[in-house]
Amino acid sequence: MLMSNASTDQLSVARVDQDLVARLYARFASVYNGFFGAILHPGRVEAMRTLPLKPNDEILEVGVGTGLTATLYPTDCRVVGIDLSEPMLREAARHVESHGRRNVRLWQMDASSLAFPAESFDVVYAAYLVSVVPDPVAVLTEMRRVCRPGGHIVLVNHFLSTNPVLSALERWISPLTVRAAGFRSDLDLSVLLAQAGLEPVSVKKVNTPQIWSLVHCRREPAALRLR
Repeated sequence: MLMSNASTDQLSVARVDQDLVARLYARFASVYNGFFGAILHPGRVEAMRTLPLKPNDEILEVGVGTGLTATLYPTDCRVVGIDLSEPMLREAARHVESHGRRNVRLWQMDASSLAFPAESFDVVYAAYLVSVVPDPVAVLTEMRRVCRPGGHIVLVNHFLSTNPVLSALERWISPLTVRAAGFRSDLDLSVLLAQAGLEPVSVKKVNTPQIWSLVHCRREPAALRLR
């Protein structure tokens, strides 16, 4: 297990205000797809290619938003999508219904306190979420908790650059991006994974420009946890 003594403060120099984020998403829910759908969609598609989904897999999408990924899952999988924003969930319900998907359920829920028993899902997925929540470690820890042993935990998100010049810029502008748009620009992937008790299987850049990352982790099998 990957361990770290790093302080949570090393995750980001900025703090996210959940009420601000809620107001922003309520305001932009109806136009989100038009502004961000095409730009961010390749990352969602690549995430679906990464996942070795099997018939009857149970999938949790954390931060389902307007439901753009919900209609990409195979119809023989059972999908639960959760989001804190009621306006975003209304858009997701319209999207799912318009595609005739019967295998997707939508619930309003706080990602940092999931109302599911431990080890409930084969796949737990979050796209463009962990930078806009107040406590990304709590969210990822919850994602790990509800994932079955040997299951998949997948993120698509912008993380702090490994380039020293770019990372310095991202840390400098992060308080500004939080106030303007509700997201951190400097979330540190290595610190986040370490504090959530996860190790990446793979990390690859997605979208254009390639400033977002597709992060694939596995929850360790039960046999390994007993050692």
